[in-house]
Amino acid sequence: MEWNKKKVMVAGSGKSGIGAADLLKKLGSTVIIYDGNEKLNKEDVLAKLSDREDVKVILGELEDSVIDNIDLMILSPGIAIDAPFVNKVREKGVPIWGEIELAYVVAKGKLAAITGTNGKTTTTALTGEILAAYYSHVDVVGNIGNPYTTTAFDTDVDSVTVAEISSFQLETIHTFKPDVSAVLNITPDHLNRHHTMECYTNVKMSITKNQDSNQPVILNYEDEILREYAPKLNNRIVWFSSKRKLDKGIFLDGKNIIYKDDNGEKIITTTEDTNLVGVHNIENIMAAIGISINMGVPADIIKEAVRKFKAVPHRIEYVDTVDDVIYYNDSKGTNTDASIKAIQAMSRPTVLIAGGYDKKVSFDDFAKELKGKVKCLVLLGQTAQQIADTVKKYGFDNIIFTQSLEEAVEECRKAANPGDAVLLSPACASWGQFDNYEQRGDMFKELVYDMKK
Repeated sequence: MEWNKKKVMVAGSGKSGIGAADLLKKLGSTVIIYDGNEKLNKEDVLAKLSDREDVKVILGELEDSVIDNIDLMILSPGIAIDAPFVNKVREKGVPIWGEIELAYVVAKGKLAAITGTNGKTTTTALTGEILAAYYSHVDVVGNIGNPYTTTAFDTDVDSVTVAEISSFQLETIHTFKPDVSAVLNITPDHLNRHHTMECYTNVKMSITKNQDSNQPVILNYEDEILREYAPKLNNRIVWFSSKRKLDKGIFLDGKNIIYKDDNGEKIITTTEDTNLVGVHNIENIMAAIGISINMGVPADIIKEAVRKFKAVPHRIEYVDTVDDVIYYNDSKGTNTDASIKAIQAMSRPTVLIAGGYDKKVSFDDFAKELKGKVKCLVLLGQTAQQIADTVKKYGFDNIIFTQSLEEAVEECRKAANPGDAVLLSPACASWGQFDNYEQRGDMFKELVYDMKK
C-alpha cells in the first residue's frame, strides 16, 4: 500500500489512537485525529504525538466534507462500531480499520495472538517471557497496555510479536492472521456493547477467521462454548485441559503438565514449579505452553521461563500483610468470571471489595461462589445495589455499602480478623470512578501501604 498517498482519519485520541497516528506519520500518510469530545484541548492531543507536524485535530461534530476527503478511518477500540459518526463514514464507502489491523498490515515476522474473556494478560505476559528466552526480538503488545502500532514499524522478518487482543479490537480486523492464535475461555462480558452471547462469541472467535488449516488455535477444552464452536473452525485445534487427560494437547496428570502430540508425550513442567496460584493460572500456563511449542520454542526453555515468571500486576497480586491480614489486588477482575476465579484462589476467610461500572451482565454465578469463602462483601460503584440484591437471593447478607475505594478499604480493615484476607476483585469495569483498572488497583495498593504509616 502506498501510505504516503493516503489521507487517514484516526478516530479517538487515547493511547490506541495516538499509537495509530504516530505509525501513520512514519508511513508518510496525511493524518487527521478526530475525537467527539469537544471539551478536549487540541494542543494537548497534539502534544501526545511523536511527530505533530501537519497533523490536524478535529473535536466535536464531524462534518461530511472531512469524511469526503479521507481514504481510510482507523477506529480506536473504545469507540462502538455502530456509533453515529462511524455509520456515516461507513455509508460513504470509506474503509474502516482498527489499530490492530493497521499494525498487522505494517508489521513483519511471526505473530501469536491471544483472546478470551479472562486470563489474557497473564497468558500474554507469560508467553512473551517464554518467547523472549528463545528469540532475540520479541514484542508484547495489544490490550496489555502497549499498542501494537507502537512496535509494528520497527519489526523485521526475525521479529516475534505476542498480542493480547480484546473483542473490541477484533470487531475491526480484515486480514489479521496470526501464526498461532489462542482463545482461553468465553464467559459473559461486555454485553452492553455486543448485546448477545452469540455476537460476543462470534467476535472472539473471529481471531481465527483468516488462519489456514495448518495454523493452530489453542483452545480450552473445559469451556463448553469453545467445545461447541470448534467444529466450525478450519484451524488445527490444540486443546488444553485442567480436568482430564487428552488424546492430544496439553493436560494435567497429577502435578505434571504434559504436552502430547503425534510424537508422544512430554512433561513440560509441574504445578509446583510455578509462582502462580489457582486452577485458572494453571490453564493460563497450559495455553502459553501450547502457543510457545507451536511457535518453535523447546520444552526446556519453556520450563525455565514458567518457573521464573511472576504474577502480573492487578491479577491476584499480593500487596502486603497488615495486622496478620493479607491484602490482594485483583483490580483486573473486571467481570464476574474473573472474580469467581480470584475468590476460588483464596485459602483464607475473605473480605471482598466488589462493584463498579454496569456491563449488563448477571451476578448470579458470582453470588453462588460467596458462601463458605467470603465472610463480608464490601460494595461500591454503579452496580452495588444490583450485586447486593443478587447475593441476598442466595442467602448472603453480610454486606457493607461504601461511596469510595478509600471508605471500602477502611471498612475492610474493620471487618477483617487476623488470619483473614482482603481481596479487591470488583467483577465490574472501573469506568465512572476510575480511568481504568490499573488506576483502581494502584489506588488500592497505596491505601493498603498507608495503613503502615
